[in-house]
Amino acid sequence: MSSLSRFSLVHASYNIARRLLTDPQCFSILAALVVFGDALLTQLIIRFVPYTEIDWETYMIQLELYMKGERDYALITGPTGPIVYPAGHIHVHRILYDLTDSGTNLWKGQQIYGALYLATLALSAATYKQAGSVPNWILLLLPISKRLHSIYVLRLFNDCWAVFAAQAATLAFANSWDALGILLLGCALSVKMCVLLYIPGLLVILFKRRGLVSTLVHMLALAATQIFIGLPFLMEFPKSYLKYSYEFSRVFLFKWTVNWRFLGEELFLSPAWAKGLLVGHITTLALFGLFKWCRSDGGVWNVLERGLRQPLRAPSAASLTADYVVTVLFTSNLIGIVFARSLHYQFYSWYAMQLPFLAWRTKYPIALRIALLLTIEYAWNVYPSTNFSSGVLVAANTALLLGIWFGYPEGKTVHHSSAKV
Repeated sequence: MSSLSRFSLVHASYNIARRLLTDPQCFSILAALVVFGDALLTQLIIRFVPYTEIDWETYMIQLELYMKGERDYALITGPTGPIVYPAGHIHVHRILYDLTDSGTNLWKGQQIYGALYLATLALSAATYKQAGSVPNWILLLLPISKRLHSIYVLRLFNDCWAVFAAQAATLAFANSWDALGILLLGCALSVKMCVLLYIPGLLVILFKRRGLVSTLVHMLALAATQIFIGLPFLMEFPKSYLKYSYEFSRVFLFKWTVNWRFLGEELFLSPAWAKGLLVGHITTLALFGLFKWCRSDGGVWNVLERGLRQPLRAPSAASLTADYVVTVLFTSNLIGIVFARSLHYQFYSWYAMQLPFLAWRTKYPIALRIALLLTIEYAWNVYPSTNFSSGVLVAANTALLLGIWFGYPEGKTVHHSSAKV
């Protein structure tokens, strides 16, 4: 090959790479390449990195008790303790039980979770594309997490199913498919209560988009999904089911905490600290609601006044963009994570694929945004957590939230310019 031909090949390759990384029209192509590349990486991880048993055996033992006819949540237990998840967890693992030869074929389980991971990655990329206002190359940040791969294919945690359904719900809400979004969010919530963190942001979105009455109807529909999915247990042992599946007073073990290690065990277990975190969570949500999420509509009081005066109509004058919807939902989730009483390693899946998007809703320099993402990834990969790693994680999460506050808390595009609701 001549020097001229080699130069032409290099130049053409450079142009293709540049277009993939920067041209919005190539976003979907790059996303497909990222998913394909991560599929190969995931298979290598399954093949060469040993599986670690944590909760899978417990899930299967609990399921077998259910299959034998047990409906009292207080009596459905396993090696790591009683069941503490809503009934969607049972229904998902009933299917997995059959697909994995009664839970004994771990390779099949890992392949299923590998597919789940890739589906969640694809949904995240689709959400980024729908919201817009992010560079193509940000997709390259999605598959680099060592901890996230571990959570899915080396640990088989149930959080992954809730995250998948919640991400699908976010994409549905971004497309204004609110009924579908409620159904998907209900499925997510029926697996794990962490999905409640999205609800404050969702209330703002639905109220602005649809008005008071429709918002109440959608929330009743969300509650109905929980009743329907939990019906086998609610019909026989309702108190036991509600106590264990939606336990808000649960006290976490200090030895597993990733975020508050630096506090020391005494303060970590203190009821006063738990109440302080709750107050901080509610206060921060209120501040975003009062001063950030309704700013483009003339302030929260204008939105409330219009919404209460005409409860059947949307108080927002123009349709909300996907950017606004995704930013508010992801931020609502992040606020809950910042003030979580304890974060365990599997909880990283709750927001790992949302972090690059959130970093691009700050006004920090690009180098600082990437540094924050790497810092958070570092902290989640320190096992066991240390005073330093937990302090770094809290600081980085807080810095990200502050960056959104002073950056683009409503996204970079809030309303469609002339569209009416």
